[in-house]
Amino acid sequence: MDNRPFELEQVYDAPIEEVWRILTDEDDMKEWYFPQLKKFKPVVSYKFEFTDDGSDYKKEWQVTKIDEGRKLGHSWIYKDYPGSSEVIFELFPVGNKTRLKLTHTGLASFPDDPHFARRRYEDGWKQIIGSNLKNYLKNQTS
Repeated sequence: MDNRPFELEQVYDAPIEEVWRILTDEDDMKEWYFPQLKKFKPVVSYKFEFTDDGSDYKKEWQVTKIDEGRKLGHSWIYKDYPGSSEVIFELFPVGNKTRLKLTHTGLASFPDDPHFARRRYEDGWKQIIGSNLKNYLKNQTS
């Protein structure tokens, strides 16, 4: 098992306040993060709510960290499956731009099953952070 955290960084052509808003606004999150998101609040211990999309892998996420304007962390757990991981989004100003550092820890705690393969998370985050969020921000700020 690979116990290393998965880390990914991306620079966005948007001010940190705008990236934070889109990172923590329930309606925006449905667009770039998870369309199944039903309820979210950037408050420690808040439990995300998702619509039932029929998946066997139901998410049970909870906000673990908030540093207003800078850091959002949440658990990444699947109902009825062993394992617990955490995702942390950290924002850093770079002039008029924003650098986002994503860290996903605990991936090795999930079952040895193709659905939980590290490569799936790596590819997923590259899509979510490198494409979905980047394009969403571009459309919001243009």
